[in-house]
Amino acid sequence: MNIHEYQAKGLLAKFGVGVLSGQVAYTPDEAVEAAEKLGGQVWVVKAQIHAGGRGKGGGVKVSKSLDEVRENAKRMIGMNLVTHQTGPKGKLVKRIYVESGCDIKRELYLGMLVDRATSRITIMASSEGGVEIEEVAAKHPEKIIKVAVDPASGILPFHARKIAFGLGLEGNQVSSCVKFVMAMYRAFVELDCSIVEINPLVVTGAGDVIALDAKMNFDDNALYRHKDVEEMRDEDEEDPAELEAGKHNLNYIKLDGNIGCMVNGAGLAMATMDIIKLYGGQPANFLDVGGGATKERVTTAFKIILSDANVEGILVNIFGGIMRCDVIAEGVVAAAKEVSLHVPLVVRLEGTNVELGKKILAQSGLPILSADNLADAAEKIVKAVKEA
Repeated sequence: MNIHEYQAKGLLAKFGVGVLSGQVAYTPDEAVEAAEKLGGQVWVVKAQIHAGGRGKGGGVKVSKSLDEVRENAKRMIGMNLVTHQTGPKGKLVKRIYVESGCDIKRELYLGMLVDRATSRITIMASSEGGVEIEEVAAKHPEKIIKVAVDPASGILPFHARKIAFGLGLEGNQVSSCVKFVMAMYRAFVELDCSIVEINPLVVTGAGDVIALDAKMNFDDNALYRHKDVEEMRDEDEEDPAELEAGKHNLNYIKLDGNIGCMVNGAGLAMATMDIIKLYGGQPANFLDVGGGATKERVTTAFKIILSDANVEGILVNIFGGIMRCDVIAEGVVAAAKEVSLHVPLVVRLEGTNVELGKKILAQSGLPILSADNLADAAEKIVKAVKEA
């Protein structure tokens, strides 16, 4: 689950992470009121959407008067902000964040994530703040500092000092960075985060280390422990189909292709998408119905796939271990009849009750193409879509 920048900063501040004062606003009048409360002579108006690159898209503006705050707020609220992370459709800005300005001396990068290779929380830092970390990794990998934290000890001051010295900080900047990193680690662990990213992390003229931006992602499986965090969810920022899938415990991610996929098991789903690509097709989604899907869940999954107007064909690939092939077949037939299926459908079944499942499909009276194996299924659906 993702949250907005202002929400992330509010959470981080509770753990002692250095952030600037700010206030969320939904109208230009509220933005001006926020600036007046913050005081000072410089404010930054920021569009709040779940995407990076807002500054390049015109979603971050420095304002040196209350009139500028109002004008920038008026322009941003209601705009369709397009960044490299939103895609060409962009995202509608419904709220902004008015933040105090600060004296920026240096811009750095700081992030934390769970490194699967080491099974440890890893701190990543770079002197290249304000730049996408993927870009830094590709062009200047030597500028990325990594420090893995042993879960047995947790974070210790030397971990944070290694980051500070690696970034070339000195004097009071080091102690400020150590305090920042250790507080950020506590927030990461206690809130069950999957990613915390500060980009840019700035060093002020006074030597303070402050989060100028903040991104936090959370492990959905742990949200039951954090009702306050779960309440921060902004469903307007999520894909409606993915949101609907989540309500039915379906793992669905929309992609840009035209062949819908319904598979049981994440690994098999990935393999299915790969083989569709191998045969010249483009998968329209990742969808894992899970190992204990019911007829109703399969029907729902089918409807979600077909809600994508780009879908021109569907490949169902089921290996029946826990999941019985006849249940899948019943769900496929029920869904196809309910939504008046109008695109080619290829089904490959294998495993528990496979013969019964194939019999149900054959006797359905629907134009369903049966496949003997995964390669056969991919070849048939790609051909069917091209001929449709």
